[in-house]
Amino acid sequence: MKFTDGQWLLQPGVSAHYATETYAVDVHDDRVVLLLTTRPIKHRGDTLQGPTLTVTLRSPLPGVIRVSVEHFSASQPPRLHVPMVGAQAQRLQVSETDKLVTVSSGPLSVDVKKGEGYSLTFREGDKVLTRSDWRSLGYLQWAGKANYVHEQLTLAVGEYVYGLGERFTPWIKNGQTVENTNKDGGTACEQAYKSVPFYLSSRGYGVLVNEAGPVSFEVASEKTSRVQFSREGETLDYCVVAGPTPKAAVARLTELTGRAPLPPAWTFGLWMTTSFTTQYDEATATHFIDEMARRELPLSVFHFDCFWMREFQWCDFEWDRRGFPDPEGMLARLRGKGLKISLWINPYVAQRSPLFAEGVREGYFIKRSNGLTWQTDLWQPGMAIVDFTNPAAKAWYQGHLRRLLAMGVDCFKTDFGERIPDKDVVYFDGSDPVEMHNLYALQYNQAVFELLQEVQGSDAVVFARSTYASGQRFPVHWGGDCWSNFESMAESLRGGLSLTSCGFAFWSHDIGGFEGNPPPAVYKRWIQFGLLSSHSRLHGSSFYRVPWLVDEESCVVLQRFTRLKHQLMPYLYATAIAATETGVPTMRAPVLEFPDDPACATLDRQFHLGDALLVAPVFTDSGEVDVYLPAGRWTHLLSGEVVEGGRWRRETHDFMSLPLYVAPNTVLPWGQETERPDYDYARGVMLRVFALDSGATAPFVVAAVDGTIAARGTVTRDGDSYRVRVVEGALHDWAIEVDGERSPVQTGQSLDWKAK
Repeated sequence: MKFTDGQWLLQPGVSAHYATETYAVDVHDDRVVLLLTTRPIKHRGDTLQGPTLTVTLRSPLPGVIRVSVEHFSASQPPRLHVPMVGAQAQRLQVSETDKLVTVSSGPLSVDVKKGEGYSLTFREGDKVLTRSDWRSLGYLQWAGKANYVHEQLTLAVGEYVYGLGERFTPWIKNGQTVENTNKDGGTACEQAYKSVPFYLSSRGYGVLVNEAGPVSFEVASEKTSRVQFSREGETLDYCVVAGPTPKAAVARLTELTGRAPLPPAWTFGLWMTTSFTTQYDEATATHFIDEMARRELPLSVFHFDCFWMREFQWCDFEWDRRGFPDPEGMLARLRGKGLKISLWINPYVAQRSPLFAEGVREGYFIKRSNGLTWQTDLWQPGMAIVDFTNPAAKAWYQGHLRRLLAMGVDCFKTDFGERIPDKDVVYFDGSDPVEMHNLYALQYNQAVFELLQEVQGSDAVVFARSTYASGQRFPVHWGGDCWSNFESMAESLRGGLSLTSCGFAFWSHDIGGFEGNPPPAVYKRWIQFGLLSSHSRLHGSSFYRVPWLVDEESCVVLQRFTRLKHQLMPYLYATAIAATETGVPTMRAPVLEFPDDPACATLDRQFHLGDALLVAPVFTDSGEVDVYLPAGRWTHLLSGEVVEGGRWRRETHDFMSLPLYVAPNTVLPWGQETERPDYDYARGVMLRVFALDSGATAPFVVAAVDGTIAARGTVTRDGDSYRVRVVEGALHDWAIEVDGERSPVQTGQSLDWKAK
């Protein structure tokens, strides 16, 4: 939201009161409280009338400083905030002089200027990260509208801002206005299914606005050298998160807001769906599954979308017996084919659903301010919305899902959760509906995920569209409704990079695009992109996404890249395990991996899959693609070509290839199983060595399918000789490969081998 009219003027009706002087400082063990005046205090008369602002500095985690701003402290109910499951109040280190108070937590410090000329300067060591200074912190009264608090934190020359949730707009957020409100807008606009009030700086720090929302961001778009964030009301809360690198800042953020549990290994295989508005029944689903098997196209999960339930009755959690007369038997037959089963759900109950009357009677739905049930026709006619702040409603909803799990269902696609009313409604627990708008999606996914953990244990997984900050605790998430063209494929990648930069470890998207019928080139290129994402799903709206309906070559492409992903699983699952332990996402933007390479700061058409792999999807009919390789010797995984980095390359690839490069000095564990993602990764593994410098040692980690580590070790090169040492765990029937030459199969835990 813009409050000014250029550099000097305010918008009509706006009165601004900016922090001007730090008049008083009160130091406590766990907090420092500042009294800020909005005008210089020259004499006693200046202390009369306000406003003043009270700023409290705390630390919920080493390296994180929380700033809480208040105008009126008791005129509004307490605010809802971002869940901080890792927060633990820290004892602050405070030093004080006549002119300065320095507050420190771990590597992060903030210098508070005392007296006139207010400023907060955030430092990591001697490096200044950002500042709140002249006319940065303000209390604004907008006649005829409302009161607001805003903060403006400075940007350095050449500093870029990323993140703010799953944003499909340009990857670099500088110059954008971003409204932190979940909406069902699709991928082709500025709206987001997954708002996260966190931005990541190219200079290696982050800022989390600790508000449920809505929060309005002006990223170098009102003041060109500042990021402004504002919130209606009398308070504002934010945290500065230290790095010193972008990757380290994301890791620290997830330590604070929670890290993703590990999805089961089977979820990393290919998911296929009935699609949305297509005609389907048991025979259709079985035909697609059997045809995939006949064509030797590996499939791990089959998903039934909305019309597994009868039309006009979503959700009643009952199979439409016209198309699925024997759901229990069908599920048993499909599971007998080695498949896991996913079902579509949402948190809405249509008026025609048999559950509607019960929900109204028991008070399970969000209500209007007059005490009656809130209803709408937007989506399902007459639908109501389950109120997850009501423990009885939550248990009721979970009970219906529990019945489906007992029937043989494995997981749920938790769709929707964005079209939540924020006016004239009442929640069971009295929560402010404005603040619940974004948090609703979080509560919805949490309710489903916690049930899955209770029933399925470590196999718990959802496929979620909407969420909010800290939602990475309930994986997996996918990108929502995209179009079947290259432009939408690229915007989907931008959304994924923006979301993972906010600490979301796992992310997916609809291969081929959701809306429309993908041209063969788009479909095949999206297959490559999808199978090199953490999770991979074929899904569409009115067109079946099975490959033989596109063209026969699509079947070959799908087989090649599904099998490739399966062989990468010893590495990919180890990367996933690391993501749950460190908070660093499996898919990540180049700036996270190479923060000191200026060329990587702006890249949004390629990504890194873990530490070892660089992926550049192809977005052209011709197969032409530009890819940037950082310094070092990079090896194309599919062709074996070794190229020198530190420059751009323009390449042309057929549908069996794309820029897929292995980083220098890498040992890549390579599995022997091509038909499924969940197998014994340590048995028969090939340790493939790429561009290892003479005298260098490179580590390797091989995952186990149960989510532990099967083996860790190192490979050291001395000229043409290679020494392999397994320092933890064990490998079985393994070998080493260098430049296409393989050692004999090994049974021990060490090897000294000389390549020819």
